[in-house]
Amino acid sequence: MAAAFVVATVATPAGISGAVLLLPFQVSVLGTPSPAVTPTNLLYNVVATPGALYRFWRQGQTGGRLALVLIAGTLPGVIAGSVIRVELLPGPRVFGMAVAAVLVPLGVWLALTRPPGPDGPARRVTAIPRAALVALAAVVGCVGGIYGIGGGSILAPLLIGSGRPASQVAPAALASTFVTSVAGVVTFTILSVHYQGPVAPDWPTGVALGVGGLAGGYTGARVQSRLPELLIRRLVGVLVVLIGARYLWLSLA
Repeated sequence: MAAAFVVATVATPAGISGAVLLLPFQVSVLGTPSPAVTPTNLLYNVVATPGALYRFWRQGQTGGRLALVLIAGTLPGVIAGSVIRVELLPGPRVFGMAVAAVLVPLGVWLALTRPPGPDGPARRVTAIPRAALVALAAVVGCVGGIYGIGGGSILAPLLIGSGRPASQVAPAALASTFVTSVAGVVTFTILSVHYQGPVAPDWPTGVALGVGGLAGGYTGARVQSRLPELLIRRLVGVLVVLIGARYLWLSLA
């Protein structure tokens, strides 16, 4: 709970639930088996993200149409990713390489890009057509279903990098993460009935992490406006790159 609280507090202002950083903690410290670690991570999202969403809602940040567009793509994507995770990536070596393939580019993006300026031409937004955004969200949702992050953690830096403010992106990305994580948990639970091995979520671990993330997400959403956006991006980016590099090293060892 303490680890999830800290992670969620740091990650939420950037629109990331914290699941992207908690999976290595589950594997290395808690010993959650593969592939059950993925639905357990999704269960964390289900329990944790309502805290941040409630705080954003109280601040007048709902995500609006952007949230609906992201959900339209990530929802079917995460179901497909859940099936792929069980059928094609059950082993720790292949899964480690898949984790690194997601984390390293995501971390580099966060660490090296700068947030747009608050006003004027520096705040230019690169418009992404709605159909293309839905298709992108579907691909990201599939990757999120494989990894256990719901998809919003990848979409958030992409949207912020296109020029959208974090105050708009964060609630939309977290709303997408919540809805798709619910779908992912349900899908893995159904698959566990017909699949031999640890496929269902580890409910005690997921709920305990989620409770810590619930409080941390609320705190992170509350302090978002008080923290430099550049600091948030750099910190989360460096952490994600280091974790991804570690999994790549272990998978190749």
